[in-house]
Amino acid sequence: MTALEYRLSDRMEATTGVVAMSGIQALMRLMLDQTRVDQANGLNTAGVIAGYRGSPVGGMDHAYEDDADILKAANIEFISGVNEDLGATIVWGSQQTSLEQGAKFDGVLGMWYGKGPGIDRSGDAIRHANSSGVHPRGGVLAVAGDDPFCKSSTIASASEWCLADLALPTLYPGTVQEILDFGRFGYELSRFSGAWVGFKIHSNVADGYSTVNTELDRISIVRPEFEHEGKPFVPKQSVTLIAPFSMSVEADMFGPRLEAAKRFVAANGLDKVVGQGPARIGIVAAGPLYGELRDALTKLGFGADEQLAEAGIRIYKPAMIWPLEPDGLTEFADGLEEILVIEEKRAFMETQIRDLLYGRTGAPRVLGKLDDEGRPLIAHFGGLTAEDLLVPVKERLARFVPADRFNKPRISIPVSVMQDAKSLPDRSAYFCSGCPHNRSTVLPDGSMSGGGIGCHGMVLGMERENFGITHMGGEGVQWVGMAPFVTDTHRFQNLGDGTLAHSGYLAIRQAISAGTNVTYKILYNGTVAMTGGQDAAGAMAVPELTRALEAEGVAQIVVVADDPKKYPHGSRFAKSARIEHRDKLDEVQRELRNVGGTTVLIYDQECAAELRRGRSRGTIVTPTTRVMINEDICEGCGDCGEVSNCASVHPVATPFGRKTQIHQESCNFDLTCLGGNCPAFVTVEIDPDFKPSKERAGVPAGDLPPAPPLPAEANILLVGIGGTGVVTVNQVLATAALLDGKFSNGLDQTGLAQKGGPVVSNLRITANADLTDLPQGSNRVVDGSADTMLIFDLLTAIKNLDRADALRTTAVVSTALVPTGAMVSGRGSEKFPDLDRFKAAVDGA
Repeated sequence: MTALEYRLSDRMEATTGVVAMSGIQALMRLMLDQTRVDQANGLNTAGVIAGYRGSPVGGMDHAYEDDADILKAANIEFISGVNEDLGATIVWGSQQTSLEQGAKFDGVLGMWYGKGPGIDRSGDAIRHANSSGVHPRGGVLAVAGDDPFCKSSTIASASEWCLADLALPTLYPGTVQEILDFGRFGYELSRFSGAWVGFKIHSNVADGYSTVNTELDRISIVRPEFEHEGKPFVPKQSVTLIAPFSMSVEADMFGPRLEAAKRFVAANGLDKVVGQGPARIGIVAAGPLYGELRDALTKLGFGADEQLAEAGIRIYKPAMIWPLEPDGLTEFADGLEEILVIEEKRAFMETQIRDLLYGRTGAPRVLGKLDDEGRPLIAHFGGLTAEDLLVPVKERLARFVPADRFNKPRISIPVSVMQDAKSLPDRSAYFCSGCPHNRSTVLPDGSMSGGGIGCHGMVLGMERENFGITHMGGEGVQWVGMAPFVTDTHRFQNLGDGTLAHSGYLAIRQAISAGTNVTYKILYNGTVAMTGGQDAAGAMAVPELTRALEAEGVAQIVVVADDPKKYPHGSRFAKSARIEHRDKLDEVQRELRNVGGTTVLIYDQECAAELRRGRSRGTIVTPTTRVMINEDICEGCGDCGEVSNCASVHPVATPFGRKTQIHQESCNFDLTCLGGNCPAFVTVEIDPDFKPSKERAGVPAGDLPPAPPLPAEANILLVGIGGTGVVTVNQVLATAALLDGKFSNGLDQTGLAQKGGPVVSNLRITANADLTDLPQGSNRVVDGSADTMLIFDLLTAIKNLDRADALRTTAVVSTALVPTGAMVSGRGSEKFPDLDRFKAAVDGA
């Protein structure tokens, strides 16, 4: 397609040429591709996607909604699971539809999704579903989103051990293209073996954005001949999971199904070997770590396949990480003296490789987490990057490769510059301007509260009395176990409305059952804001919620709202419930902590981020009242920041000392800052019909100037604050590269960026638009390799200066000084460091 013909819908509709898409969008696309191929093969198939949101697969429902018309036209449905295990049960049911007499389709494709904790809690459902098997014209992918760097999770995750225990053959795509390709192989593998297929999605792949090939015939599937007990293997599907039938199912799950998976991988050549020929050392890496390894090898001087072969280095890239296909592995190992296994967290492939090669004549040493003397080698915790691999990989290669073959290390940024940069403040995630949690999480003197999963969990980093956090759905139950053994007689417990619908009801029921004195503060903001603003499946409106809680046996219920009159006339609340204005929060809390048993305070105020989205889209009326501060009167005491805890109350340095301003662009009109009763505050009414000029200031009319000469390849790093468009700019640049006939590979490292935290977007552009002979590195801009840094926020930039190279990198820098949440609330530094300190660090790098 030509640039003029390109449409965003091509990411789903195009079946020739190249398009650009994210990892999450690729998960939608691969199901479409499978139904298209099925149709070409005479099969009328449909699909269902169900699971539960959470980074890095938190945007699945948004991705579906963006292209819902296309997906629905292909009979692909999205059903939001109330929680992960119910989502898995939905997908389990999809495989039984073709067994019904009234089936409308030849088969139904299933896709379950959830992050690491979702795999943990769904083990029972997935084990039952996998035991039951899949329909031969259906198939299931279990998408396990892993966050090994723990950027937006309570605990880092690696799901391969769980998937193996559940007997799911597991594929591990390392790029957006591999999501599409391995996904197609995954559905065919599921049909061939009769098993659910695990699909491990690393955060760097889910958050990737890349040019991909859409040609449907790029993949050809081989279904090998496979006999079991002297007969052609035919996978069984069973709906009778009860002894003695379950015993034969177990034998199939861990026997012929896994053997069929190995045969399928071998027949289709999914595992790849790089560096054919004589070699003494081999390295194994799967998924995105293969790209990180190739980046590390490039820095060491072995970037090209030919350089690897000349140095006697061989690389093995398994597509299926469990169970490993033995024939390809043993062929790779032939002639090697040592195999180094690169993988995150615990030894997983390393253990399998050692078991497969044990007892073979001339088998190589297998190292990974430990070296041959038992010392730590590859970290068993956190995530791994090319920078982490440089030292251990060079240490092992140096035993087989002459020293003069290695690249000399680059001239690094002066240590003094980096030390000074590290001493500057951090930008961490914080409540959005006008967030209801700013005041709903405040406690009366003498009380403590438990934390939980949701945006309100950020309160743990603030100066409020909290006693830790729990997993999703366990809110308040820790206190049930503590209460009999401590002198305190009452605790508060924060509980988001999304978590309540997911699993929180059972926690409340447990507290009632145990007779525990606890007040649940249900923070009702109408959305699952932590993962992007989704509706909570199974959520109730506030009036109905009060009646349900009363029926559970809650002793007393009080609704605290920003507008007590907002409920429709005739709304039926529980008889024991009453409604108060949010200004009475402290009074209500003091009352409830003196009531015996389990009580509930529902704090009802809409999510500020969703209000802002609605106003920008014109679906919600924008208030006409603006708050401003008269700096002549302001004494810079910071009381307004303490009262509101609002990120729009900016401390500013003036010739007359510290003052305060309302940052109008980010203000969400919550008006909490007026609670300080400060004489410097002024409210202004604006004309709602006023329309600003649409003329572009300073941009001359006519054609744009001619583009300057551009290099064929470039690495661009964009750093800024979440919610300000950094990711959008990155994807615009990636799409522009596509239209300019170039290949782009990017990564948006967001974490908690949408809550005002740091966001770092990586973009690597190369000239290989035809997707042949593509670079083998990761989608990250590794240390010292940035050609351009677009710096939208100085604080975020300072923490990423190691990506720069003094001889290579050009920086375009915004010098706007945006305060951190700690500065707004009066904690930490009282003023932003001088601009000169930032300029010195950036210039020095």
